[in-house]
Amino acid sequence: MIDTNTIKLDQFLKLVGVVQTGGEAKLLIQAGEVKVNGTVETRRGRKLVAGDRVSTVGETFTVQLPQA
Repeated sequence: MIDTNTIKLDQFLKLVGVVQTGGEAKLLIQAGEVKVNGTVETRRGRKLVAGDRVSTVGETFTVQLPQA
């Protein structure tokens, strides 16, 4: 469970099971294979907030974080 108002993009990809490791996340992101809210994102440390939509490998995930 996440207990903050943000999560980094690479951590989110691991959380939803797109990748198994941070290294895999880094490669996927740097290859331009990840979009955040419809825009290609190449920063693995990009902070996501609730409601952001992350698209990669043919799937789209909506960020859901606990209410503060």
